[in-house]
Amino acid sequence: MIRILILIGFTFVFMHLHATGDISKYINMKYAWISYSTIFLLWFITIAAFIFYMKGDEHDHNHEDGCDCHSHSHAPRKRDKFLYLIYIVPIITALFLPISKLDSKIVEAKGFNFPIYEKNSPYDQHQFLEPDTSSFYGEEAYDKMIRKDLKQFGKSEKLNLEDTEFLNAMETIYNYPGEFTGKTIRLKGFLYHNDELPKNQYFLFRFGIIHCIADSGAFGMLIEFPDDVSFQNDDWVTVTGKIDTMYYQPFKKTLPMIKVTNVKKEQEPDDPYVYRNNQ
Repeated sequence: MIRILILIGFTFVFMHLHATGDISKYINMKYAWISYSTIFLLWFITIAAFIFYMKGDEHDHNHEDGCDCHSHSHAPRKRDKFLYLIYIVPIITALFLPISKLDSKIVEAKGFNFPIYEKNSPYDQHQFLEPDTSSFYGEEAYDKMIRKDLKQFGKSEKLNLEDTEFLNAMETIYNYPGEFTGKTIRLKGFLYHNDELPKNQYFLFRFGIIHCIADSGAFGMLIEFPDDVSFQNDDWVTVTGKIDTMYYQPFKKTLPMIKVTNVKKEQEPDDPYVYRNNQ
């Protein structure tokens, strides 16, 4: 019976995440059909487990009526209790613990370390600043996809990045910074500043999900205001400016950046995340 209750618990967790919309904090909603399918699969397994349990219980009952020479114990062993606990803990945490919001504290907790420029671990899927989906495609397929995005975003002299385009456009700009130099761009995100930056420079980030939370990261660009400004970390703004490039010493790399001509303070959106429109 404990197994059935665990199955019901997992089924309810998935239903709860979809009902509240919190599922979008774990996966790219393009793949929501997978979690929907999981709900139906879990219900099927739960019903099947319940039927087998009832048949087994009926068999044991008939066996006891026909023979009283020995008895069976259905008490879970210590090993089983430990395994049940492993399954029960994620159900409890998913239902009763609040989902932590990703903000600049996550960036600070990582020591402003951007592994994409260090290449210490080829297996590290968490990304920062520059979206990179090349590892999910073959070389030819990735080149075809990124050139398709370049054709879409490179034809206009003004880029007005909506949430649905943010990651695709950002990856294209980092791959072809020369194609976008001098173009006007408008985008929204939260600000991050540390002691390494001059007072008029910030990073503008959005937390993005490529497939699921495992390959999520803080993506965006370095922005430069014409004068010293006073913003706090996690302030949300919409900036408009010209795309340029600069050599950023901490990363020992030339980065695309935005020279801001206009800034507007914003409220944090209901869904602060952006998602990769994988093709």
